[in-house]
Amino acid sequence: MLALVDAAGIADGAAPLSEHTVLHVRHGGEAPAVHLLIEEGADLVGYAHVDTTDAVDGAAAELAVHPLHRRRGLGRALVRAALAVADERADGRLRLWSHGDHPSASALSLSLGFERYRVLFQLRRSLLDPPLPEPTLPAGVEVRPFVPGVDEEAWLRVNARAFADHPEQGKWVLADLRTRMAEPWFDPAGFLLAWRDGQLVGFHWTKVHGAGEHGHDPIGEVYVLGVDPDAHGGGLGKALTLVGLHHLRGRGLERAMLYVDEDNPGAVTLYRKLGFALWSTDVAYRRRLVNRSV
Repeated sequence: MLALVDAAGIADGAAPLSEHTVLHVRHGGEAPAVHLLIEEGADLVGYAHVDTTDAVDGAAAELAVHPLHRRRGLGRALVRAALAVADERADGRLRLWSHGDHPSASALSLSLGFERYRVLFQLRRSLLDPPLPEPTLPAGVEVRPFVPGVDEEAWLRVNARAFADHPEQGKWVLADLRTRMAEPWFDPAGFLLAWRDGQLVGFHWTKVHGAGEHGHDPIGEVYVLGVDPDAHGGGLGKALTLVGLHHLRGRGLERAMLYVDEDNPGAVTLYRKLGFALWSTDVAYRRRLVNRSV
């Protein structure tokens, strides 16, 4: 399955599955997903991952079709099968992600009764030019790296507060954090925590995508950036962004990337002021339940 995903990602210029889904495939989870396969002989030519565990937002699906087996209706077959799973195991709602916002994915989704409802931007900037501004931390704030075995609970508390309205990030529990800490890319030195008077007030968790994992030159990522709501308004978010970017530059990296929701204008404005520009777009579609004929 991962080989199929790699082939589709190379052909499309965007990985068809999110990190969350790939981690679920590799490590499993407390609530198993539904895996839909299309095989021809010994070859896996189509795959869909359906997560029916979200009672608030409904089931979610991601899929991939091998580039050599497209334009044969396999993508449509996978979506129809995912819809059947949503009907059987959930309440009929289904979200469908298109990573890279490909026109064919849009046409397929709309033809099957879905509507476009969420847009996720990938932004990038050079870490060389323009030069990175120096961070200015608010008074009394100190930044140090994450310490495994010590900082987990404090981070989970602030992460939940910072992303209380986020559809995925704010729901992380200790198992989600430990799964990512077990990944080869995890580096506590790049997991930067901001403290004031003994309390965690914000963090910038950076990540490095290596050439061996994704088939390109290494690139840094603003993986998760969060500020406790009680610390808003003091410039901590901007300062932590720059602290993390300087860390990535110190590792010899020349580029950085991040993901941000289109409907988070404050964050989009902050990142654009710091030199980030749009690189690609991911789109989520959701099933219109008024149309149950598919």
